[in-house]
Amino acid sequence: QMQLMESGGGLGQAGGSLTLSCKVSGARFDDYEMAWFRQAPGKEREGVSCITWEHEPYYADSVEGRATISRDNQKNILYLQIDSLKPEDTAMYYCAPVESCGNWKPLGNYWGQGTQVTVSS
Repeated sequence: QMQLMESGGGLGQAGGSLTLSCKVSGARFDDYEMAWFRQAPGKEREGVSCITWEHEPYYADSVEGRATISRDNQKNILYLQIDSLKPEDTAMYYCAPVESCGNWKPLGNYWGQGTQVTVSS
């Protein structure tokens, strides 16, 4: 059973940077394409970024040019760095395995507890 633990969130200033981490256990990490999602209060969950087995990244328009997704298959950790933070980046961030980075559809019901990112203007 895959388990995910997100960390690295916190309070950031507009224009600053944050790096989120997602530690995966209980599954063969490099078997999965992985994505970051976020959900702000009162809004639907949205995909932020995705990375394939071959480390090919995909980004939502909202973070294109400001975010960098990466993965360490040796340590079973997924990362997301967001630069030039904006108040609209404020949300709970989650990582999850996906069917593919082509559709970003979450695979199964594997979610961590999330990590909160709050960006002040």
